[in-house]
Amino acid sequence: MNFPEMILFDYGHTLISESPFNGIRGSKAILKYASSNTHGLSAEQISQFSTQLFHDLGVYARNNGIEVHQHMFQRMLYEYLDIEVDLSPLEMEQVFWDHASPGKAMPFIEETLDYLHSHHIRTGVISNISFSEDALSDRINRLLPNNHFEFIIPSSEYIYRKPNPIIFEIALRKAKLSPDKVWFCGDNLKADIMGAHSAHLFPVWYENDSAPYTGPDPVISSKELATSIDFDYLHIKAWPDLIRSLESL
Repeated sequence: MNFPEMILFDYGHTLISESPFNGIRGSKAILKYASSNTHGLSAEQISQFSTQLFHDLGVYARNNGIEVHQHMFQRMLYEYLDIEVDLSPLEMEQVFWDHASPGKAMPFIEETLDYLHSHHIRTGVISNISFSEDALSDRINRLLPNNHFEFIIPSSEYIYRKPNPIIFEIALRKAKLSPDKVWFCGDNLKADIMGAHSAHLFPVWYENDSAPYTGPDPVISSKELATSIDFDYLHIKAWPDLIRSLESL
């Protein structure tokens, strides 16, 4: 493996650990800003319908490798339910997300990002997520205020989800780098490790059990899948392992 000029990161359970998703809590927060609720729906009723809608639409889209933007999802949800909310689309997703699934930095990620910056290794983010680029950037910048990410790419803004190589290739175009100069770190073997390899980036599998994964996508870490991988990648259990690997190069 070559010493990288840039390292790209996944978001969920790689940079940030999120609390278990609670849609009712998020819907309750949104209802505080409702100026009209024609049918008097409760947060529980809204959350139940939202969950079914996501299962019918979001899961279908994700199983086919594409993403549904949160703004479109919210518009369909609240207009269908005849609920008017005095928030912008960005404010709605932020209020919902912050209450449904607050996050915190993964262990040692801040120190790792500081190390990379001090050694002139560029950084960026690619995430499979329905939330907008503005919402994701705001959350990352609040939880990792000293980051130096050059760009943050959510699948919501680019249609395709990892492991599709297109989303990795967009990052390479933004960075103006060839893939042999870029590493990609993530926790999902299929989306992150196989996806990065498909775009010829060097993959780093971050398998950390200290902060349980709570997101909607399964973390694929089975021995069967891992043993089927026939290409080189770095397997780390904690972020200091990444620093040690870089030092060894």
